[in-house]
Amino acid sequence: MTQYQSDLLRLLNDRGYIHQLTDAKALDSLATKSIIPGYIGFDVTADSLHVGNLVQIMLLRRLQQAGHKPIVLMGGGTTKVGDPSGKDEMRKLLDEDGIASNFAKIRDSFENFLTFGDGPTDAIMVNNDDWLSKLEYIPFLRDIGRHFTINRMLAFDSVKLRLEREQPLTFLEFNYMILQAYDFLELSRKYDCKLQMGGSDQWGNIVNGIELGRRIDGAELFGVTTPLITKADGSKMGKSVDGAIWLNADRLSPYDYWQFWRNTDDRDVGKFMRLFTDIDLNEISRLEALEGSDINEAKKILADAATAMAHGQSAATDAAKTAQQTFEQGAAGGDLPLLEISEAQISILEALVGIGFCASKGEAKRLVAGGGARIDDEPVGDAGAMIDLADADRKISAGKKKHGLLRKT
Repeated sequence: MTQYQSDLLRLLNDRGYIHQLTDAKALDSLATKSIIPGYIGFDVTADSLHVGNLVQIMLLRRLQQAGHKPIVLMGGGTTKVGDPSGKDEMRKLLDEDGIASNFAKIRDSFENFLTFGDGPTDAIMVNNDDWLSKLEYIPFLRDIGRHFTINRMLAFDSVKLRLEREQPLTFLEFNYMILQAYDFLELSRKYDCKLQMGGSDQWGNIVNGIELGRRIDGAELFGVTTPLITKADGSKMGKSVDGAIWLNADRLSPYDYWQFWRNTDDRDVGKFMRLFTDIDLNEISRLEALEGSDINEAKKILADAATAMAHGQSAATDAAKTAQQTFEQGAAGGDLPLLEISEAQISILEALVGIGFCASKGEAKRLVAGGGARIDDEPVGDAGAMIDLADADRKISAGKKKHGLLRKT
């Protein structure tokens, strides 16, 4: 097992973040002697980040916990191009207003994970559109483009895999790796940034930036990538049967976020605690060793810690209380999804669609026919059933894990 001297690499190694390192010995030595500014880039293609981005956010948090300086690079410029990594087709291009709106909504997510400010280890947030939009095409090609060979660019997985699947790769996307490399050069110059981190699919882009900094400025730069985070069943972290697990509360309620972590596979509890919480490693070892029904208590601790980090302790406490009321006491917890209607009655199909448990009445009919729909914990077998809301709220359930409230306004 690798023995690191710096708090930074020991922390990353012990919690399972390290997949690849460039010049580990030199980075380890530098981290023991000075504060390292390090960055990760996040394109603003949606109005919220999701759990699939969380390991990268946690990397920045670990960097700060080890006494170094996180730089959150928002890709206002690179979003206009689109990262081809892992994609079979070009991303939908957003206009300036769409990018600015997404930027504003994503920005607040980082406040929950990092401490921002003007101090030497305080996090900063920058936008690569500030420099990419000012580049002049011919000077950029002459000064930067000459350091990249088409032969090597074609060998990168983000390009090679797309071409092997005979999917078109636009010239616009082909430029993405050059722009990302230029970001590292720019951050090195502006903020003395020494480290770029990212997922394993970004290794080639990171190496490009390191080599560009060395060739043009003689800078000594470093890279760290994380392994692909998968669940025990082999599926990619960050997805559920219902889609992305969003970090913004207006896209996914803190209760549903809590439930995502509560439903972790037994085999993933320890790994997810190391990656996505600040729970002490010795305590994690104790919790992941629990067996049978006892492991459920560990899952609740994981859910509490992860939700508190993303949404605050109050939201985590409310989510846990709602879950206890709903699952253990048979009551309808107050933090459940709520559908308010003006009429005294609503059909079971309209209720299931309206509260978001089913995408269509056809799907709702199939749920009822399969015995998965319940009102106040009683099965509903008739797709034509009406729910009376005149006197009280009613609890509606779809399967074992989706619960909500129906209320007359």
